Formats: sequence, structure tokens, C-alpha cells
Amino acid sequence: MKIKETPLKDCYIIEPTVFEDDRGYFYEKFNEKRFEELTGMNGHFVQDNISKSSYGVLRGVHLQKGEHAQAKLVSCLEGRVFDVAVDLREDSPTFGKWFGVELTPENKLQLYVPRGFGHGFSVLSETAIFSYKCDNFYNKESEGSVIWNDPDLNIDWKLPLEVIQLSEKDKTLPKFSERNF
Repeated sequence: MKIKETPLKDCYIIEPTVFEDDRGYFYEKFNEKRFEELTGMNGHFVQDNISKSSYGVLRGVHLQKGEHAQAKLVSCLEGRVFDVAVDLREDSPTFGKWFGVELTPENKLQLYVPRGFGHGFSVLSETAIFSYKCDNFYNKESEGSVIWNDPDLNIDWKLPLEVIQLSEKDKTLPKFSERNF
């Protein structure tokens, strides 16, 4: 696998080496040892989550904070998503910056979102199945968030505003300036 740096400190795109022939393809989706060698980051995951969403769904920007903070390794198994990581670590040189990448089964890319980052994605296809591995267990009391359309972040979700579908919870998240992270 290849590790590509993003403009955000400690956030990486993982591109697998794909072996393909007329029968199909094979690739190693993740290798903990290789990931740690290439990044110096912990790659031990304890929880896997899958979500299915329809076109226009926007989930985020969410994170787990404190002792329940989570790093995530995300990918799209079906459809197309625009995946976004936001650096919410106040001591980071990229604090308050975001990065986005389109994830599809065809490009087989994954995004490593480190602890202390907010995360979200928008669905660009009719439906999408999204996968994320987490290095810590979910804890409801440790949720942090930033509203998806925060003017300080100015995230381009790659969707027309009129098609965006949000959960009730995501409609009322705090602004970046309110520091709920």
C-alpha cells in the first residue's frame, strides 16, 4: 500500500496495491504493521461500522473526544462519497483546516482520520455504503461536533444545497467558534 500525505497534519490517504487480471482483482485493504511503519501512527482498530445512505445525505461533522477519542480509517464500498476530515486539535499547525477526497469502490482509496479530527461525508451517488474502522469504542457522552455549514470552515460538500439531507441532530450542531470539541 501507498501512504499519501494530505495538507492536514497526521491525516493520510491510503492507496492499496491492486493485483488485477481477467478474473477480477485482489488487494490488501489494510496492514497494521505496514501502516505504522509508514506513518508512525497507531493502526490498531477495535470497532467496524457500516452505514448505507441515499443521494444528498450529509453526515457530520462528528468526533469523539477525551479518553474516548477515535481515529478512523474510512472507505466507500458502494457508490460515491465526498469524505471530509477537519483538524480540531488546537495545538496543531493545521487547526481549523479541512481536507476532502472522493472515495469510491473503483479508486479503492481510504482516508485515515486521526484522533482529534472531526469527520463527515456527503453521498454523491444514488446510494452509498460507507465503512469505517475505529481505534476506540464509541461513547455517547464523548460526542463532539461542528455544524456542517459553519462559515469559519466553509466546507464544500460537493452537493447542491437543495438536495442535502441531514439528521435532526446534525441540523442543530454547534458552530466551530463554540468549540464543542
